[in-house]
Amino acid sequence: MTVEQNVLQQHSQKHQQTLLNQLKEVTGTTDVQLLQQALQVSNGDLAEAVAFLTEKNAKVPQQDETTYYQTSQVASDRYISVGSQADTNVIDLTGDDKDDLQRAIALSLEESNRAFRETGITDEEQAISRVLEASIAENKASLKRTHTEVWSDSPNPHDRKRIDNCPVGLKNVGNTCWFSAVIQSLFNLLEFQRLVLNYSPPARVHDLPRNQKEHRNLPFMQELRNLFSLMVGSKRKYVDPSRAVEILKDAFKSSESQQQDVSEFTHKLLDWLEDAFQMKAEEDREGEKPKNPMVELFYGRFLAVGVLEGKKFENTEMFGQYPLQVNGFKDLHECLEAAMIEGEIESLHSAENSARSGQEHWFTELPPVLTFELSRFEFNQALGRPEKIHNKLEFPSMLYMDRYMDRNREITRIKREEIRRLKEHLTLLQQRLERYLSYGSGPKRFPLADVLQYAMEFASSKPVCTSPVEDIDTSAPPGGTTGSGPASGPTTATTAPQQQRVPIHKPFTQSRLPPDIPMHPAPRHITEEELRVLEGCLHRWRSEVENDTRDLQGSITRIQRTIELMYSDKSMMQVPYRLHAVLVHEGQANAGHYWAYIYDPHQRCWMKYNDISVTKSSWEELVRDSFGGYRNASAYCLMYINDKKPFLIEEEFDKETGQILSGMDKLPPDLKHYVKEDNEQFDKEIEEWDTLQARKAQQEKLALQHPAPLLLLLPLIPQQDPEYMEQPSPTNDSKHLQEDTERAISRAAAEQEERSPEALLNAAIKLEYGRLLRFAQEDTPPENDYRLQHIIVYFIQNQAPKKILERTLLTQFADRNLAFDERCKSIMNVARAKLDLIKPEEVNMDEYEMWHQDYRNFRETTIFMMTGLELFQKTNYVEALMYLVYAYQYNKELLLKGLYRGHDDELLGHYRRECLLKLNEQAAAMFESGEEPEVTTGLGIMNELVVPCIPLLLLHDTERDLLAVEDMRNRWCSYLGQEMESNLQEKLTDFLPKLLDCSTEIKSFHDPPKLPSYSTLELCERFSRVMAALGRVPSDGR
Repeated sequence: MTVEQNVLQQHSQKHQQTLLNQLKEVTGTTDVQLLQQALQVSNGDLAEAVAFLTEKNAKVPQQDETTYYQTSQVASDRYISVGSQADTNVIDLTGDDKDDLQRAIALSLEESNRAFRETGITDEEQAISRVLEASIAENKASLKRTHTEVWSDSPNPHDRKRIDNCPVGLKNVGNTCWFSAVIQSLFNLLEFQRLVLNYSPPARVHDLPRNQKEHRNLPFMQELRNLFSLMVGSKRKYVDPSRAVEILKDAFKSSESQQQDVSEFTHKLLDWLEDAFQMKAEEDREGEKPKNPMVELFYGRFLAVGVLEGKKFENTEMFGQYPLQVNGFKDLHECLEAAMIEGEIESLHSAENSARSGQEHWFTELPPVLTFELSRFEFNQALGRPEKIHNKLEFPSMLYMDRYMDRNREITRIKREEIRRLKEHLTLLQQRLERYLSYGSGPKRFPLADVLQYAMEFASSKPVCTSPVEDIDTSAPPGGTTGSGPASGPTTATTAPQQQRVPIHKPFTQSRLPPDIPMHPAPRHITEEELRVLEGCLHRWRSEVENDTRDLQGSITRIQRTIELMYSDKSMMQVPYRLHAVLVHEGQANAGHYWAYIYDPHQRCWMKYNDISVTKSSWEELVRDSFGGYRNASAYCLMYINDKKPFLIEEEFDKETGQILSGMDKLPPDLKHYVKEDNEQFDKEIEEWDTLQARKAQQEKLALQHPAPLLLLLPLIPQQDPEYMEQPSPTNDSKHLQEDTERAISRAAAEQEERSPEALLNAAIKLEYGRLLRFAQEDTPPENDYRLQHIIVYFIQNQAPKKILERTLLTQFADRNLAFDERCKSIMNVARAKLDLIKPEEVNMDEYEMWHQDYRNFRETTIFMMTGLELFQKTNYVEALMYLVYAYQYNKELLLKGLYRGHDDELLGHYRRECLLKLNEQAAAMFESGEEPEVTTGLGIMNELVVPCIPLLLLHDTERDLLAVEDMRNRWCSYLGQEMESNLQEKLTDFLPKLLDCSTEIKSFHDPPKLPSYSTLELCERFSRVMAALGRVPSDGR
């Protein structure tokens, strides 16, 4: 068979299987034969196939949930295609009208088929397009955000600088953690890395691509090369993959978005890479059969041996990623054993011409990189949507594949038969043991040895008879009240015998047990001889039972050990595969986050690749997050590599020097130039940052140690005093400033010999500036912030230009609300005249207004912060949150301009984080109550307040914020799998995707709350009171 025929056959099989998978997902039918029958009846028309299945299912009694899961566990899709997987989109119709459902399904399939006929793009490709469009839209939208919608890297490039040769992370540009996980896993396969870096497009495509594949795949290959080169030689801690994602997005068109399935993306990525390398291979073959390195690296073959309707068959098929069912299995080998056998396997080895059908898979050729897809999703027919399987599934770090190889077929069959026989015997022994450990015929059962021990303790107990009514006053009347007369007094004791003789109706005492009942259970009558015989029998029986139990447990342990060691002989350990990467999914079927654990053979440790974060990890952490059954994280894809092919992970050596190639030496010339340019740009960014910081530090040092005098001696041209215009009555704020100004004028008049208005103005300004400079230089506690008292203090601490300071002080002394005495009036006129003489080129009014606007923003941020902290102290977290969120965001913007532009960002971050955690706890407690109003209120708090704020915590990737997000998500994910009412389960299922969304897109947000107005004095006093009440911020935090 030629390569072209093989490819055509594979695509035909792929298309048929895609139709089967679509039918399975849409209708929920898991019977493969029934699905094939529907396709045959409908001649491949999906709409008619769905109609056939829905009509057929309508005649069959509906399965209950338990039966469904059993069916889905047994029936599984055994077909394995070359890099393809069915689209997992789910249509969810909540109505009960089956006709409406059928029409909706048919319409959906008709649209899908029409789109394929018109564009040649499959649903699978459209699904990838949807998520990529969402990713790019997120990236573009990030450039347009304002205030609370800030997406930016750290302004300090040193925070983004790569340390030594640490692995480079990938920036999540919006719902692309799946992209990062897959790309990092492939990049760390050094053979794959070399193939991509050294790829050169075919010479004939340098003109114009001749078909859609070339137009799509070749630009993507170039961007992938660029991305890989940055991951090799970049000086950055993480790089941006947007351009590679953009190429993927441009290949298809759609308008929807969803979290992309990691295995589906891997299928499509390998398909594209295979096509790109195939073009190159065909050009270079020179008459020989072309070899595609992607096929040789990732694709293997298996032999399907079976019986179909009594006829034996053998087919060789190619596979890429091998799918495995998880539900019902405890480890990877059990999954593989089940995947290799389908149907009635007895008929496969029988010489009789049976009508049974079944097949076995035997690997004839394993790829160097062996990838398993762990199917952790099932379609819940009752709820009409897919659900994630959280069951624990163990997998080894070293996997021996000998038992699944075709060359070991006969040995494996013998061993499987032996294991089957041992498991049958094991089941019988476990049943026998269970009879000993759960003895009895009632609902409650106990270990038989304990039952015999209890019987022996009972037999040897001595009866101690004490009347239970001795302490009861039998003379008391039925109602519990004390009777009157002599009988109720001291004569009670003497009348007791008489009461025993005369029957008196006393319901309470007469309903009690007889007085001769023993205090503890014990035999009433037993002789010493009887007791001796009984104790002897019970002792003997108990010893026999304990011996039998030990023997059964020992036999079970030996059989289990025999089964475990069945494939441990050297002949069955010749095909070792070492675990290279584990792709982990946290969340549920329709939402979640991906990351990867990848083994570093040079450091001999596991590394965790979580978007921009790359950290050292351990096997223990991998097990906790990957096996499942813990929280809601579990392995979704396993990548093993052939341990006998070290070239997969070995570094490349220089052919001349014999030295290991590392860093930039790995790259071909074009990529070296590309990375060099990017590194030079990053170096320039660092240099500009360092220069800016050095200049600011020098200015701050000079301003604090050697304050320059203000030069306000502008020439004053004699002129008529401007006509005094009456100003509005001063506010409290202006009164405070007016008093400061008048004090400065009075001090200047007392100290200054020359009494001219101009001389007094200059002296008063110098005195006022000196006072404010001392405030700016003073080291004060947090509750005493002089920046709030005067704008000049804020300007001095932030090195505002001298001209800005001069004009601001002149404006202060030019206030028409100064006192009406002649001295102040004349000084005010001089100040106003000086303001008029300042030329536009001397003071940039745009810059002047910008500084004043910054100060207004600072005061506004202070009010947000102060109000939020007050409400937090009063435990009014709902109202406090918005104030704290806006305070933090506005403060962050201020701090980007300078260290003293805003408040302590750690303090604001701490209380914003704590407020969210408090609200999360409140909402979770309301949900746990189960009461409808409480549940609605709790979920309302989460949807309206907490969830919109989570992207804000993810933006700057601080450890405490990330831990807080993890705490909040873990609290809600802990409810998965717990018993709860169906309405609560449905609400939880609808809510969790919003909480687990890992993008940094701000989807909706409240407007800033309205702020009250404060005078300077009121603001300072209230701020001081709030900050003093806080005390020291906890150092441990979250």
